[in-house]
Amino acid sequence: MPCQLMNFVTAFAPLFSKPVFNHVKILLTGAILSPHTRTVANALRVMGLAGERHFQNYHRVLSRAEWSCLAASRILLNLLIKTFFTGGELIIGFDDTIERRWGKQIKARGIYRDAVRSSKSFFVKTSGLRWLSFMLLTDVGFAKRVWALPFLTILCPSERYDEERGRRHLKLTERASRAILLIKRWLPDFDLVLVGDSSFAALDLLAAVREKVTVVTRLRLDAALYKKAAARKPGQLGRTRKKGVRLPTLQAVIANPKTKWRRLVMKNWYGEKNRPIEIVSGKCVWYHSGKEAVPVRWVIIRDPLGKFETQAILCTNREASRRRIIEWFVKRWQVEVTFSEARRHLGVETNRQWSAKAMERTTPCLFGVFSMAAMLAQELEEAGKLKKRQAAWYEKPVATFSDAIGSVRQQIWEWQSFQTSGAEVEMIKIPRSYLECLTDTLCFVS
Repeated sequence: MPCQLMNFVTAFAPLFSKPVFNHVKILLTGAILSPHTRTVANALRVMGLAGERHFQNYHRVLSRAEWSCLAASRILLNLLIKTFFTGGELIIGFDDTIERRWGKQIKARGIYRDAVRSSKSFFVKTSGLRWLSFMLLTDVGFAKRVWALPFLTILCPSERYDEERGRRHLKLTERASRAILLIKRWLPDFDLVLVGDSSFAALDLLAAVREKVTVVTRLRLDAALYKKAAARKPGQLGRTRKKGVRLPTLQAVIANPKTKWRRLVMKNWYGEKNRPIEIVSGKCVWYHSGKEAVPVRWVIIRDPLGKFETQAILCTNREASRRRIIEWFVKRWQVEVTFSEARRHLGVETNRQWSAKAMERTTPCLFGVFSMAAMLAQELEEAGKLKKRQAAWYEKPVATFSDAIGSVRQQIWEWQSFQTSGAEVEMIKIPRSYLECLTDTLCFVS
């Protein structure tokens, strides 16, 4: 391995036995170099190990070997913080995604709404595995923008899968709240801001974590909002009140002509610079019968240009400024970008594992490779070796993930096989075995 890659990979060595760790290094390098499907067989082929007689040992790294995905996630998170974090609050985006998989052997799969292919007027269902992913939202130097870097990905089995095994089914919001509290235990000294979509605007989740972290999500326009309950009087009988007087819904606030809108200019708004928006904000208690009352600050965003629908977001930190809340929420979109890039460049949904343990490990590992590639690209940028692939007809101002993964691959290939020639000569010598491996990889790209 190149020294840049080894600097990060050795941090995971305590999780594995020495023989298993040797296999891990080969599989990781093969996963980065593979051009399309991310199967163990393809990783071995691209590493020149198509003739390996004990190939089953590499499959067993995922299906049988004893190592902890949670421990690996914690190490990866610490590496990301060390590489990219510059101070302030630590912002983490989280969302679920569907890995489209079919087959009777895949027991944990379910039938879900396909968010990518569906729209408001068209509903599409798909069969697959549901994953809940947590990503560090941070500025990446070589890209000059915020990226979402995955560090923890959790399988959320279908309700039928849990019923067949006689165990209580955990809803998506329950798994999210447990994961958030786990991350807080990992990082007790950091101020954490968790940013999610409307799927996680649930009172149970907010009540469970609001004392530990700040949560920012969308808010329903018809949510039941109340004033804060009056202070309990000395000697007063009965239970303490959870809420005060009912407030108008956010829909009523939007429709009210007396509502005073404030104009803001956002420096970064979904790829746009200096974008004007109009907002109105307030503090309240969100409550539903049988649930905990959660104090929140809400912000309604209206577009003076009429390009997007009026929407509302909430924040459990009532003292956060309106601009800061909006800036936190806008960063969440990078989570969707990462899901798309991982499918396109890292072959998520192309693995062919069938055993339960291997399926639980493979997809989180592929998302982890995304973060590893970003850290390696940052190392190459600091060394002046990161290359932007562009042409005369396409000038690229900043590097993208395709540039990052391409530069990392190039460094691995050069380290493996370009050691037999001087650095200044025009013609170089390479081993025949490497040439055959490279041409085989390129000729059979699909």
